[in-house]
Amino acid sequence: MTAYKRPVSVLVVIHTPQLQVLLLERAAHAGYWQSVTGSQEAGETLLDTARRELAEETGIHASPGELQDWQLSHCYEIFAEWRHRYAPGVRHNTEHVFSLQLPAVQAVTIAPAEHRDYCWLPWREAAASCFSWSNRDALLMLPERAFLAER
Repeated sequence: MTAYKRPVSVLVVIHTPQLQVLLLERAAHAGYWQSVTGSQEAGETLLDTARRELAEETGIHASPGELQDWQLSHCYEIFAEWRHRYAPGVRHNTEHVFSLQLPAVQAVTIAPAEHRDYCWLPWREAAASCFSWSNRDALLMLPERAFLAER
């Protein structure tokens, strides 16, 4: 029996207090930059998924209290090239947004099977660099979200 991916995922925006944002370049698609993303596995909470994907894709281990759940989700159509990973007929994914504020820019350990490079960019430049509209929109909301998290 084929184990299909669940059409539920997380987006984890990693940033500094100065709103420098970590972006990862997809291994299979040079020039496709994004924040940490990944699908929820059976039995995981969304917070568990965000923590697991963060560790797998960057080597950063965050406690549950360090991640901010934006209580924001987007539904989007799954790219045709990736639909084979999902059950037949599944065409849409619901993505839930989280963020993690780090004290400063730092080196990360990327997963070579998933990403080829990483960079830190100012939030506006990072938003303009993302191939995903949902990732771009989340980055454009970052100044407001970071301010609210400080309160």
